[in-house]
Amino acid sequence: MKRYQVVGIGNAIVDVFAQADDSFLELMGIEKGIMQLVERERGELLYAAMKDRVQAPGGSVANTLAGLGNLGLTTAFIGRVHDDALGRFYAEAMHKGGTDFVTTPVAGGSLPTSRSMIFVAPDGERSMNTYLGISSELGPDDVADEVAGDAEILFLEGYLYDKPKGKQAFERAAKLCQAAGGQAGIALSDPFCVDRHRDSFRHLVRDLDYVIGNEHEWSSLYQTDLDTALAQAAQDAGLVVCTRSGDEVILIQGQERVVVPVRRVVPVDATGAGDQFAAGFLFGLATGRDLATSGRMGCIAAAEVISHFGARPEANLGDLFAAERLI
Repeated sequence: MKRYQVVGIGNAIVDVFAQADDSFLELMGIEKGIMQLVERERGELLYAAMKDRVQAPGGSVANTLAGLGNLGLTTAFIGRVHDDALGRFYAEAMHKGGTDFVTTPVAGGSLPTSRSMIFVAPDGERSMNTYLGISSELGPDDVADEVAGDAEILFLEGYLYDKPKGKQAFERAAKLCQAAGGQAGIALSDPFCVDRHRDSFRHLVRDLDYVIGNEHEWSSLYQTDLDTALAQAAQDAGLVVCTRSGDEVILIQGQERVVVPVRRVVPVDATGAGDQFAAGFLFGLATGRDLATSGRMGCIAAAEVISHFGARPEANLGDLFAAERLI
């Protein structure tokens, strides 16, 4: 048994939520439904424009780890925060949620803790405006051998490839995990991230044990239609996971192909849907479930998180799985 069942590495970001209608988004020049990186000045402007703000520890992989902690797995997170009020809030909140935050908050320096201003529209679509701050300085020195090398499963965030040091941290963590007999995988993050790093991601698909993406990300990766993209991915990757919004999940491993239908849910807030799908799926992978069961677990976790405001589960996911006779 390794010390951690799942270790995540990604951007440590404080999520700041506020409701916003379409007219507000248009007025502020915010493109609806996507994640945009913003500079510090733009981030401060958007933060000031938010009414009735609610903050929570976030970042894609960190949200997934919160879901896995909800399910009782042992988890750790490799991220980077400043030793400021938001950074201390982040580290303490991760520990309280059951995940070891293994990177000491950084004192000194000019970059503050990262934050993402998330505007939630009445239809549940979220528009994320992320100022990376100090998390963009995550590097290989932040990856401890005794953490990445002591993980059964390593989960990596595609956004790390936006900075050279993040890419180095990512690759170091994956090598340490795999060399010690663990499984390393990635979430492709979003189609724009795939566009920026297509060649690197194509290599990663061949090197990693599993890859999670939605239909747009897979099509972008191979620059073709989804069926052709998945056929190519199946030849390249150990385990391919493709989510199709409101439709189905496709899982391919070797000659096995499983399609899991999605139960449609009217979203209150779509924030974290992909992150919690990953949590349910990784729980299945970590506990030896088959592909169909792992996919169904992912769908149940995603449905739970979009039924309320915020990116992390409020219900006990284990109870939801038990109600569906999955555990």
